[in-house]
Amino acid sequence: MYRYDEFDAQFVRERVKQFRAQVDRRINGSLTEDEFKPLRLQNGLYLQLHAYMLRVAIPYGTLNGKQMRQLAVIAEKWDKGYGHFTTRQNIQYNWPKLPDVADILDALADVEMHAIQTSGNCIRNVTADHFAGAAADEIEDPRPTAELLRQWSTAHPEFAFLPRKFKIAVTGSPNDRAVTKAHDIGLRMIRDASGAPGYEVIVGGGMGRTPMVGKVIREFLPKADLLPYLEAIMRVYNLYGRRDNKYKARIKILVHEESLQEVRARVEEEFAAMDGPAVAADPAEVARIESYFAAPKLDSRPVREAALAAARSTDPDFDAWMAVNLAEHHDASHAIVTISLKPIGGAPGDASAEQMRLVADLAERYSHDEIRVSHEQNLVLPHVRRDDLPAIYAALAKADLATANSGLISDIIACPGLDYCALATARSIPVAQDISRRFASPALQRKIGELKIKISGCINACGHHHVGHIGILGLDKAGKENYQITLGGDATETAAIGERAGRGLDAEEVGPAMERLVAAYLDLRETQDETFLEAYRRIGQAPFKSALYPEARDAA
Repeated sequence: MYRYDEFDAQFVRERVKQFRAQVDRRINGSLTEDEFKPLRLQNGLYLQLHAYMLRVAIPYGTLNGKQMRQLAVIAEKWDKGYGHFTTRQNIQYNWPKLPDVADILDALADVEMHAIQTSGNCIRNVTADHFAGAAADEIEDPRPTAELLRQWSTAHPEFAFLPRKFKIAVTGSPNDRAVTKAHDIGLRMIRDASGAPGYEVIVGGGMGRTPMVGKVIREFLPKADLLPYLEAIMRVYNLYGRRDNKYKARIKILVHEESLQEVRARVEEEFAAMDGPAVAADPAEVARIESYFAAPKLDSRPVREAALAAARSTDPDFDAWMAVNLAEHHDASHAIVTISLKPIGGAPGDASAEQMRLVADLAERYSHDEIRVSHEQNLVLPHVRRDDLPAIYAALAKADLATANSGLISDIIACPGLDYCALATARSIPVAQDISRRFASPALQRKIGELKIKISGCINACGHHHVGHIGILGLDKAGKENYQITLGGDATETAAIGERAGRGLDAEEVGPAMERLVAAYLDLRETQDETFLEAYRRIGQAPFKSALYPEARDAA
């Protein structure tokens, strides 16, 4: 993983020093809250419903054990003993006190972390496939690209005050695990006919009030042209993006209103006029970055498969975990382990300090000191030798981290919602908890198969509800929480925006409606292997809508 150079270290420390002085001025009254707001947002500090919230950047979701252990220290020393992992692969602390924030930032700097550009109208934390560098289907590790973009975008003087926040995601696999088509810019690493590496460039994706699937603006971009081409896109957006209405200020609106063809023409014109070599990344710097992401030296000796099979046969819970929470590694003697932060009835994405320390210990001992945060609010050990799986499972089980539900119905994405967020219009966490309890049976979850529920507590869609197989959006209706249901969303390479099913449901109606919906799916699917999304695409919405709203069916 990338390690700070002298510039990185000095830059981050100077930012902390500057912000410490700004906090002091806010506390002594020299700065009003209105004056302080843009300064704190540049350092990831929000003012939420009950307290400040600090959002810490985890670039492309990659951590080592030392960093995870420091996040645990921060949770215990300056918060309430836990942190919340987010859909941008970051971590949030919901209860820091303002006088302590600079100390927290200094503690982060001690382990090469920061909170810069996790807020504001700038290029936010660049995200990537959480299986990067390990996945069997990977064309190329996307993390060097993501790190290059992090360095290019951090404090970029031309793009510090964009019309609106800007999000970039990178994937190195044909199976998109980075939701690239729902980002302002999505990059898919591909190869041309000659085998040369490059990118498919996607623009104009996004969720929020006006959800849109991104469109391909360049089918193939050579790797050397990445920064000049992205610079051209950003300049076009910065010049022509709307600033008169923040709800229409995203690049997706520019692409929609001006057309992809018009935006592409402007980008290509800007790109052609640019002094490419002056903007392009120095090949030596690219090589330096890539060297930090060299694959770990794996122990590829044959796995003791008989012993592993015996462990599975004697422990049904371990067998279920093996079947659900592992992904194929490019080395057959290893596996990718997803650590679920979705225990039945728990708050999705939350991890205690004790759990963070355990994950740090396991990463150092069993996963070459690598941890990933997924956009699905789980943690990942990317390089685990299969012989070590029983020991890892036993340790996770003791810490309530061995829930076997990765990709299943209880692996729910949910934003903090009205329990924490000042923008929220309804609660997300209690709805997620109720649904997970209703489908707590491991056997039932495996019978249902892959089914992704995503919940947002407001129209900003931090819970990615638009691309959930089942999406749930919480709104305020005449002072009462009301939940809209969307069906058929998809966050992968076949991305789709879910279709609204009908009227909103009161909070107490959501759980029973999910039970009816799932029961209908189990009755309607052609085979036991047909997923909910496949069945929905084959049949259409009508029978699922009837299950959600039986009163309409009965009236007909």
